[in-house]
Amino acid sequence: MATPFTTVQSWCRKTFSAPITDEVTTLYRAWRNRFLWQRLRLWLWLALICLLSFTLRDIYGLFFPFAELQQLPEELRTQRLVINVAMLASIIICLALHKTKLGRHRPDLLFLGSSWSISLASQLFATIRGFALPDTIGWSLLFLSQAVLMPVCWILHLLTQVSVLIYYFGVNTALGLKTPIPEHPEIYNVTFILYIFWFCTICDIGVYLYDRLQRSEFFARQELESAYQKLKVAEAKYRSIFENAVEGIFQSSPDGRYITANPALARIYGYSLVDEVTANFTDIEQLYVDPNRRAEFVRLMEKYGSVSEFESQIYRQDGSIVWISEKAYAVRDEQGKLLYYEGLIEDITQRKQTEEELRVFFHAVSHDLRNPVLGTLMVLKNLLARSEENIAISRSILERMIQSSDRQLNLINSLMETHISEVQGVVLQRQTVQLLAVVEAAIVDLEPLLEQNQAKLTNLVSADLPLVNADPTQLWRVFSNLIVNALKHNPPGLLLTINATREGEMIYCTVNDNGVGISQQQSDRLFDLYFRGASIRNSVSLGLGLYLCKQIIHAHGGEIGINSALNAGATFWFTLPIS
Repeated sequence: MATPFTTVQSWCRKTFSAPITDEVTTLYRAWRNRFLWQRLRLWLWLALICLLSFTLRDIYGLFFPFAELQQLPEELRTQRLVINVAMLASIIICLALHKTKLGRHRPDLLFLGSSWSISLASQLFATIRGFALPDTIGWSLLFLSQAVLMPVCWILHLLTQVSVLIYYFGVNTALGLKTPIPEHPEIYNVTFILYIFWFCTICDIGVYLYDRLQRSEFFARQELESAYQKLKVAEAKYRSIFENAVEGIFQSSPDGRYITANPALARIYGYSLVDEVTANFTDIEQLYVDPNRRAEFVRLMEKYGSVSEFESQIYRQDGSIVWISEKAYAVRDEQGKLLYYEGLIEDITQRKQTEEELRVFFHAVSHDLRNPVLGTLMVLKNLLARSEENIAISRSILERMIQSSDRQLNLINSLMETHISEVQGVVLQRQTVQLLAVVEAAIVDLEPLLEQNQAKLTNLVSADLPLVNADPTQLWRVFSNLIVNALKHNPPGLLLTINATREGEMIYCTVNDNGVGISQQQSDRLFDLYFRGASIRNSVSLGLGLYLCKQIIHAHGGEIGINSALNAGATFWFTLPIS
């Protein structure tokens, strides 16, 4: 527990101990030295003028004696002019040194030298003349002027005062000198000692407190300057982002005015200058083709505090209509009062046009291509299903027409499935699946194609493999596509091997063949959309099978790839997480 004694002791240690290095940095020392050097010049000129006034008084007193000076001892009356002239000379020397490199770099030494030249000059003269000189007025003027004009580095002030007092009390006591004042010849005067002690103490405390205040303010200014510089850097960085952003950035008031906007927003609205946006849009509601969109924007903001992908049609400056997508949120104060909205605006006109073109395209594929093929296929199958042999066309022609229609229908279905997977992603109907059953189903369905290509397939998938949480239909498509892809790219007589092993928490599946292989350049693009291998023998392929395989495997959380080289066969591999 802190006692009054320890509290006072702690305060004294903090107040009168020398500043530690952490508190007084090199930067502050440089500032303090510069401050001391500048104020020292003012003080020297003031001291010079002050001494000059007393010197003129003494010169005048030689011819017209002052009654007030007649009470001084004889030694002081006759020698005071010499003392003043000596001090004037020392001040002039200090002024000359002040302009030198030494004075600029070591103002502390010049401070001590000028102080001692004034305070000790009279003391030395008095010692030589054989008496002690208690110069109360001179010391008071010296210490007070220094404390007022140079209130930094209190140690220097204390050294100046202690040196004079040590000389006065120490030398005069050692030499047994007395004062020239008959009424008070002793140098030990209690009133005099108390006055000098408290005068010096008050001056030193004032200097110390001012010095601490200056140090605190200096460091505060440095921190403020540092924060300001960081703020300027951050402002410049974010200003660059704001000015060069591709998306439009805005702040708008609740009543429908743009407060700020960036150049990208001006370009989206068809303006060349940002100021035109903030000046012309006094009512944002007029911007929308559908005037109710602004009310819907405000409603969503009030309900959720933000909007995302808020798509609308707007009028540009030239009257043309474009699509925009807004992402914004409401900015409120500490009391929850709405201040403004801010967010991003993106021009999605091209995307909307592309989506519309794709919609029209797939509508055409679905209705104009798919339906006629289905109709043709149905008619051909009905003809082929008749029992009579004599049909208007031969059965072989019907079979080829059916095969051709099947291929066209598969291409159309693959094209539509690819679009759906691009827009919505692959939709999985997960269930616990035994991988062997999926592989066997794919092999059974492809037996006619394997026989047609004189291919031999070996299934090494074990029934002991862990079950996987997957969509069996989609996995069936992956195995089927990989087998068909191998048959398409290789001559008849191909040897195929399907295998699956456990590797950690994944099932590692492979479809290997001994065919012509694939170059590294083709391997890098094999799973890209619409990529077709150069060696493919079936020219009607759109190159969608392997792309769909990649989409399906990624949807399951696995990876897919190929290991191959020219004339060295190919191994397609993919992984599946274990359920």
